[in-house]
Amino acid sequence: MRKFIVTVNGKKYDVEVEEVKDIVREKKSAEETVVKNEAKASANSTQVEVKNEVKDGAPINAPMPGTILDVKVSQGQTVKKGDVLLILEAMKMENEITSPYDGTVISINVSKGASVNTGDVLLYVK
Repeated sequence: MRKFIVTVNGKKYDVEVEEVKDIVREKKSAEETVVKNEAKASANSTQVEVKNEVKDGAPINAPMPGTILDVKVSQGQTVKKGDVLLILEAMKMENEITSPYDGTVISINVSKGASVNTGDVLLYVK
């Protein structure tokens, strides 16, 4: 952080500016560390366990980034087209994520309070 005094229309303002190039270097360094750790983990074990791996069923993806406020279904529950599966808060609005078709919930990949990005798999319906 660097501090500056900026004068605008005769008024003085104290301003703190963060240097972006340091953040980019830190991010690259963190990404390199993750890649190195993943390589070590795969070298140390022959089998990697994947949480909620589903080979059968259709994913229900997050339409926008946000926070999961509530999960309205449970694994194994039968749902019909239009049933509310969960509530996603985005930009201070509550959005109902509904089932696009009839089926059974076979896996739930998120929990209440989780942050999600656009395209993240929320759950699978078969």
